[in-house]
Amino acid sequence: MSSHPMSNPSLSEPRKPSSANVLRRRAADHFVSGLAVLATFLVLAPLAAILFYLVYKGASSLNLAFFTRVPAPVGEEGGGMANAIVGSGIILAVASLMGIPIGIAAGVYLSEFGRGRLLGNAIRFTADVLNGVPSIVMGIAIYSLVVKPQHHYSAFAGEVALAIMMIPTVTRTTEEMLATVPHAIREAALGLGVPKWRTAISISLRTASPGIITGCMLAFARVAGETAPLLFTAFGNQFWSFNLNQPIAALPLQIFVYAISPYDEWHRLAWAGALVLIALIMVSVTLVRIFANRGMLKGGS
Repeated sequence: MSSHPMSNPSLSEPRKPSSANVLRRRAADHFVSGLAVLATFLVLAPLAAILFYLVYKGASSLNLAFFTRVPAPVGEEGGGMANAIVGSGIILAVASLMGIPIGIAAGVYLSEFGRGRLLGNAIRFTADVLNGVPSIVMGIAIYSLVVKPQHHYSAFAGEVALAIMMIPTVTRTTEEMLATVPHAIREAALGLGVPKWRTAISISLRTASPGIITGCMLAFARVAGETAPLLFTAFGNQFWSFNLNQPIAALPLQIFVYAISPYDEWHRLAWAGALVLIALIMVSVTLVRIFANRGMLKGGS
C-alpha cells in the first residue's frame, strides 16, 4: 500500500534557506540599494550644485528694479529685465499653444490610427530626426523660412522655432504613453458602440494624460532656456514690446548679451537673470504637476 504524498515530511514542509544563503541575499540587497542611492546622488548632485551656485552669484542682484525696469543704457548702473521676463512668457505661451496640440494630435494618430501605415512611419521618422536637430540649425531654418520673407525679426518667428522644437518630444511621449493603455479598455468602449475617434480622445487620451502632461513639461523645459533659435528669430529688444510681429526681449537672449559683455554690472545681472529663468521653469513645471495630481488637467476620476 503506497503512502500519500502529504505523509512524507520532506514534501509537506518547505526547506529553510541556509544562513549562508540568507546572508548572501541580504548582502546583494544592500549592495543594489546602495547602487541605487549612489545613482540618485550622482543625478541630483550636479543639479544641486548648479542651483547653489546660481543662488550664490545671482540672489544678491535681485531687487524690485530687476523685476520692474528695462535694461539700463551702456555705462549706467541699475536697470532690470522686466521686459525680458514678460517677453519670455509671451514666447513660451504662444509656442506651447502652437506646438503641444500638434504634438499630441500626432502622437494620438501614431498610436491609435497609424500603426503599420506609411504615413505613420514617416511621421515617426520625422519626429525622431527633429528631436536630434541642433537648436541653432532650427533657428537658421526658421530665419530662412519666416524672417527673410518678412524682412524683419519678430516674436512670431521665435515662437514658431520653439514650437517646432517642442513637437517631436510631445509626439513621441504621447505615443509611448498611449501604448501603455490596456487594449481591454479600448475594446470595452468599442463594444458599447463608441466610435474609434471618440474612444481615442475620451478613453485612451484621458487614461494616459499624466504621462502626456509629463512629456509636455519636458518639452517646455527644454525650449524655455534656448538662446540660439531666438538669436535668429526674435532677436531681442531693449524696450517694452508686445507686438508679435516685431522683435521682442527674452530672458535667454538678455542673459547671453550680458554674459558676453565686458561690464561687471551686466555680468551681475546675467547671473540674476539665469537664477530667475531657472526659478520660473521650476515653478511652472511644479504648478502643472500639482494641478495634474489634483485632476484639474486630466478631467478628474
